[in-house]
Amino acid sequence: MKKRFIAGAVCPQCKAMDTMALTKEQGVEKVTCVACGEQMTQPEGHIEKKVRAQEQVIGVFTPK
Repeated sequence: MKKRFIAGAVCPQCKAMDTMALTKEQGVEKVTCVACGEQMTQPEGHIEKKVRAQEQVIGVFTPK
């Protein structure tokens, strides 16, 4: 599975910077902290609503 790290992202659990990795599994984006294991997920339907027609966006992640 391919991981993409999010530059400058801070883990909400352990507060470590540059440890958040983005993966996509079965249409669901998952962000995982490689330092503490904290995970956040968001189904693809939420992403499509936030992307405007003229933009080319890889993904929009809004942690809860």
